Amino acid sequence: MKRLLYKISLILLAFAFFSCMTLPEKEKCSDELLGKGLKDSKQLTAFFMNHKPGFPDRNKVERLARLYVKEAAIEGINSDVAFVQMCHETGFLGFGNLVLPEMNNFCGLGAMDAEHPGLYFESEEIGVRAHIQHLQAYATTAEVELKQECVDPRYSWPHKTKFARTVHDLAGHWATDPEYGTKLENLLRELEMTN
Repeated sequence: MKRLLYKISLILLAFAFFSCMTLPEKEKCSDELLGKGLKDSKQLTAFFMNHKPGFPDRNKVERLARLYVKEAAIEGINSDVAFVQMCHETGFLGFGNLVLPEMNNFCGLGAMDAEHPGLYFESEEIGVRAHIQHLQAYATTAEVELKQECVDPRYSWPHKTKFARTVHDLAGHWATDPEYGTKLENLLRELEMTN
């Protein structure tokens, strides 16, 4: 009987010890525009496909995810932020408003109305690069130079009028929606859960 009580006591003690231990927190996707993204291209693809499982062109998503990681790293932009912004702006590549898929415009650059439907870019790579460069223009001062040749025709505009450190700073500037930053933040929290 003593042995049984002793074993039960050890089990309870071990349970109490391990239940008080905190598990390491899962690393969070930063909402800051500058910096390195947490997720790799496979995780970005998985996030997209989890959100839109019926999307017919997984190869396109994989290509874009690789381009976002590559182009963002070159300019020091957070690829997680850029990728979720692309997802938001294009309706997870559904488009449907002013910007059309063949425009390779993944962030609505220049899209204002029917007369100004947005900018066209010659390839997916140039379109992603323009998006990254536009984020870099918001996140830095004019003294910070691009690492690659500028392909964003609107690059100098944010330097004169705007500055954004986080996705929340984009609300009312990148987009008129006051909830814009919150919507991007919510997508980042979803991205965090992607393995």
